Amino acid sequence: MPIYIWKGRTRQGTIKKGEVDAVNEAAVMAQLRAQMLLPVSVKEKSKDVSEFLTFLKPRITIKDLVIFTRQFATMIDAGLPLVQCLDILGSQQSNTTFRLIIKEIKSDVEQGSTFADALRKHPKPFDPLYVNLVAAGEVGGILDTILNRLAVYLEKADALRRKVKGAMVYPVTVLVVAIGVVVLMLVKIIPTFERMFKDFGGELPGPTQVVVNLSHFMQEWIGPFMTVAVLGIIAYFQARKRSPKFRRRTDALALKLPVFGSLLRKVAVARFTRTLGTMIASGVPILDGLDIVAKTAGNMIIEDALNDVRSAISEGKTIAEPLGESGVFPGMVVQMIAVGEETGAMESMLSKIADFYDDEVDAAVDALTAMLEPLMMVGLGGTVGGMLIAMYLPIFKIADTIG
Repeated sequence: MPIYIWKGRTRQGTIKKGEVDAVNEAAVMAQLRAQMLLPVSVKEKSKDVSEFLTFLKPRITIKDLVIFTRQFATMIDAGLPLVQCLDILGSQQSNTTFRLIIKEIKSDVEQGSTFADALRKHPKPFDPLYVNLVAAGEVGGILDTILNRLAVYLEKADALRRKVKGAMVYPVTVLVVAIGVVVLMLVKIIPTFERMFKDFGGELPGPTQVVVNLSHFMQEWIGPFMTVAVLGIIAYFQARKRSPKFRRRTDALALKLPVFGSLLRKVAVARFTRTLGTMIASGVPILDGLDIVAKTAGNMIIEDALNDVRSAISEGKTIAEPLGESGVFPGMVVQMIAVGEETGAMESMLSKIADFYDDEVDAAVDALTAMLEPLMMVGLGGTVGGMLIAMYLPIFKIADTIG
C-alpha cells in the first residue's frame, strides 16, 4: 500500500502535516475530512532506492525484535489500543525495513485481521514460535505477559547463538591466517630459495623437492584451481542441502564429531527445552509446541526425534518415554522431564534444564577455545617450521660438502 504525505488546515487555521497509508489520494482526503481537517496538499511519497535494491535494505536484527516486543508489551499493559501501539512503534522505528512491516501489520489489523494473522504474513522477522505465542496471548487475554515472555526468550536464544558463533571465530581466524601464510610462502618465498639452489647446482633433498613442487603447483594453478574448487564445493552443497537424505547424513555426522558434536548436542537441548518451556507456559498445546520446536531444531536428526515424540504423545504416551527411546537426548534430561510430568511442573523443569545447559554450553565453549588455541598454534608453527627446515636442508648439505 502506498504512503502519502499530506498537509491539512484545522478550523482555527493551523497547518498540520503527516504521513498515512492509503489506497489513493481520495482515501487520504476522506481521512483528513473525517478528522476535521481541510486538505491543502496530498502527494505520494517517493520510494527509496533501497526498496528496489533488496540487498541494500537493512536487516531486522534480534535486538530490533526484542525492543519492539518489550515496548509493545509495555503499551498493551498500559491499556493502549492495539492499532495505536502499532502506529507509535512504526513511527519511531529507525529500521526502514521493520517500519514498513509494522505499517503493513497495522493496516491488516485495522481491516479486521487478528494480530497473530497479521504477523503470520511476515515469516522472516516473526517465526512460527512468535506467531503462535501471540495467538495464545490474544485468545487468553494475556498478550502483554506473552510479549514479555517472548522478549526474554529472544534475548536468551540470541545469547546462546552468539556463544556458539564466538567459539567458531578464533579457530576460523587462525585457520584463515595459516592458509594465507602458507600460500604466501609457497608463492613468494620458496621461489627465491629455488633460484638460489639452481645457482649452486646438484640434487635437492627429498623434503625440499616436495616443497618446491608444491610451490610450482601453487604458482601455476592457485588462481583457476582454487576458484573452480571453491565454486564447485559451494554449488555441490547448495544442490545437496535440499535433499533430506543428505542433510540427515551431515547432521548425524555433526553430532558424532569428537568435540563439536557434544557442543552441538548441548546447544540443541538448551534450545529445545527453552522453546518448549516458553510455549507450554504461554498456553500453547503440547502437540503444537512440539511441532514448532521440531521445525526450529536446526538439525534433521533432532527434528526426526521430536516428530517421533509428537506422534507417540498423540497415541497416549508420555513425553519422557519416546524421548528416552530416541537416543538423542541425555538421560538426565529425560529423567528431569519425567519428574516434571509426574509433578505437573513441566514448564518449570524445562526452564531449569535450559538454564543448566546454557551454563554447560558456556563451559564447553571455554574448554573448546582453550583446547583449540594450542593445537592451532602448534599446527601453524609446525607447518611453517617444516617448510623452512626443508628449504634450509640444501644449505646444510652445501656447508657439509665445503667442510
